[in-house]
Amino acid sequence: MSKTYYRPLGLLWGPDAYRAIDAGQAGRLAGSEFIAFTLVEIITRTSGEISRRTVSYAEAKALQLALDSFETVRPDIAGIALHRPRLMGIVNVTPDSFSDGGLLEDSAAAIAHGKSLLHEGAHILDVGGESTRPGSKGVSVNEELRRTIPVVEGLNRAGGIVSIDTRKPEVMKAAALSRAAIINDVSALGFSEDSLPVAAGLGLPVVLMHAQGTPETMQIEPTYDDVALDVYDGLEARIETCLAAGIARSLLVIDPGIGFGKTSRHNVELLQQLTLFHGLGVPLLVGLSRKGFTGALTGEKEPRGRVFGSVSGAVHAALNGAQILRVHDVKQTRQALSVAMAAVDPASSGF
Repeated sequence: MSKTYYRPLGLLWGPDAYRAIDAGQAGRLAGSEFIAFTLVEIITRTSGEISRRTVSYAEAKALQLALDSFETVRPDIAGIALHRPRLMGIVNVTPDSFSDGGLLEDSAAAIAHGKSLLHEGAHILDVGGESTRPGSKGVSVNEELRRTIPVVEGLNRAGGIVSIDTRKPEVMKAAALSRAAIINDVSALGFSEDSLPVAAGLGLPVVLMHAQGTPETMQIEPTYDDVALDVYDGLEARIETCLAAGIARSLLVIDPGIGFGKTSRHNVELLQQLTLFHGLGVPLLVGLSRKGFTGALTGEKEPRGRVFGSVSGAVHAALNGAQILRVHDVKQTRQALSVAMAAVDPASSGF
């Protein structure tokens, strides 16, 4: 059995991108207003064997390669336009999250933190009440509801666009009733048999994240034939499952799941090949903030000391077309993006 994938390469930004697009030498990457691609890598996988060749954008068009999914403008998510990168600030109401567990001891502290992230420039606030760090164990539905729903309500009253970070359909429903606008599920709606019909009924945007295994087991010797292609296939399958369940493609966002059932090497390979995932034709979310692989690269053992590595990774993801960046450090990431985007597009009004 053979399958072909395409990966945009030869990225250009700002004025260089605009000129190449106007000349028919480049395509606009995933609807971005400032990124174009001039080359296409054609990847063929046949019975475990992988071959790669690269052609120019003009050659790709002459060959009638299926590039529409790479060039189509992505739909707004919860009213947020995605032509430029957007920041999802993390609000963990948990005692045991890997980086900030126990820092937000009650709803009032979590709401105050979320308001602070809004002030720093977060476009979305992601509220979670169950740690999914490596080795973590789940909590009951009632406990997760107790932790999250008052925070969702409080941040909604503060004017925030709130996503609920949960695997449980009961929590999805309760959060939606409290006016959460997005579902962010690390199990890609696979944790419960009720997740798909519940999400379809709610009609909210859903982030589908790839994970190999469960939080309890995912870091026990994860293996892939080719991590980028395998993650692509896994996300593609979940998209098809969601479409069959009645969830519109315009409501789907994908997340390759940095740190979820991947070694540090796997995570780096995913970052190297991020543009591959634009072939799925939906917005791309990247969450690498303070994760262990940044510590493996920098030598920083303390998660809260990994800010600089995390910000660097976020900028890389944004310059490769990621539409949503899930981060702990909103202010620092926003500043870095403002400078990076002004550098590649001097005519831009900034981030």
